[in-house]
Amino acid sequence: MKDHSCALILGGYVNGYSIMQELSENGVQDIVLFSTTREPGSYSNKIKKFVLIAPSPEVLLHELQLLSREYNFIVLFPTDDIQLENLYALYDQISDFCFIPFNKNNFLTSLDKYSQYASCDILGIPRPKTIEIRTVEDIEAITSIAFPVLVKPKTRLDEKIRVFRNLQLQNEQDFIKNKDSLSDFVLNGVSFIASEIIPGDGSNIYAYVGYRNREGRILNEWTGKKLSQYPDDFGIFSSASNQAPVEVIDQGKTLLNGMNLMGIAEPEFKYDCRDGKYKLMEINLRSMMWNRVGYLSGVNIHYTQYVDAIGGEVPLYRQDKTKDIHLVCLKHEISNLIARKGYADIFYFNLFGGDTTNVALFDIRDLTPFLANCVDIFDEIIAVGRKRLGI
Repeated sequence: MKDHSCALILGGYVNGYSIMQELSENGVQDIVLFSTTREPGSYSNKIKKFVLIAPSPEVLLHELQLLSREYNFIVLFPTDDIQLENLYALYDQISDFCFIPFNKNNFLTSLDKYSQYASCDILGIPRPKTIEIRTVEDIEAITSIAFPVLVKPKTRLDEKIRVFRNLQLQNEQDFIKNKDSLSDFVLNGVSFIASEIIPGDGSNIYAYVGYRNREGRILNEWTGKKLSQYPDDFGIFSSASNQAPVEVIDQGKTLLNGMNLMGIAEPEFKYDCRDGKYKLMEINLRSMMWNRVGYLSGVNIHYTQYVDAIGGEVPLYRQDKTKDIHLVCLKHEISNLIARKGYADIFYFNLFGGDTTNVALFDIRDLTPFLANCVDIFDEIIAVGRKRLGI
C-alpha cells in the first residue's frame, strides 16, 4: 500500500464537501482542499489544509508539486470539468505521484457529449434525437429536430468562454432570435449539440454512479434520481433520492464497460414517457453535486476510489433501497420556492416525503460550512426576490 497518502479534493461546494464527509467518516485523516474560491468546504474541520488557487493548469501543477513534498502519493477527486481538463493537460507531469481518476487514452472523446451519444448507438443505449453543430452552416440543421430543442456546448467551457449552460428553443421564432448569437459562439470555437427535449420535469432524471478500476472492474456502484432541479427543469441538483429502476443499473454498467471509462463516472438518464425508455442525457466523469446520496444509502464510492488508489482491499457495498432517502440543497430549494410558481407541493415532498431527509452541507460536528452557506442562502433569497419583483 502507498504510505503517507492524502486525498485531494478539487472544489469545496456541495459535491466537494460531501466527498470530505464520506472520506472523513471512513477514517481518512489527511484530506486537502484546493479551490478557486472560498467555498463552504474551506471552513471544514475535516481538512488538514486549504489552498486557494487560480484556475489554471500551471498554478495547479505548482501547488501539486508543493503538496508532494508533504505526501508521497496524492489521490485526486475533481468536481468539475475544468479541473478534469487541467488534470489531463498535466497528466504526464503528475502521474508518478498522483492518482488521476480517468482514462487518459480516451478522455477527450469521453468528455465530448456527441461522442457519448455515438457510443450509445454502438452499445444500444437509448438517447435523444441529436445533431452536432461545429460550423455556422450546421446551425440551420437545428430546424430538422421537432421543437422544443435543447442546445448545449459539447464540453463545459463556461469558465473559459462565457457561454450558456443550455439554451431552450421552444419554436422557430426562438431559433431565429438566437441564430446570430449561436453563429458568434461557433466562430469563436464553441461546438454544440442540439437535442430534442424529452417531456417531463426534473423528477424524471436518473443516475448510475460507478467506480471502475484500471483493470476494468466496477468495484462499487449506486443509483438514484433527482427530485427537482434549480433554477428550472434543465438546471442543477436541488433535491435527490436513492430510488431508481434496474434499467438504470444495466445501462450505466454497459456505458462504463463499453466506453472503457475509469474512475468515478455518472451516466445520467431521463425517462421518456412516450416510449418507456431511459435515454442518456450526459456522462459526468467526476463526482456530481448530489453524490452524498450514495453514501447515505450505504455505498462509499469515494472511499472505494481512495482505497483502490493506495493499493488497499476495497470493501464491497450494497445500496439500501428499502428506505426512500432524500438529500436536499436548502439554498436551491428555497430559491425554487420563491421563484417558481406552484413549487410549494414539490418543496414539501422533497423535505418531508421521504423516509429520511438529509440537508447538504449540514453536519452537527462541523457546522461552519453550513453556516457559511446560510449567508449565501440569505443573499440568494434577496436576489431571487428582487428578480421576481422586477427590482
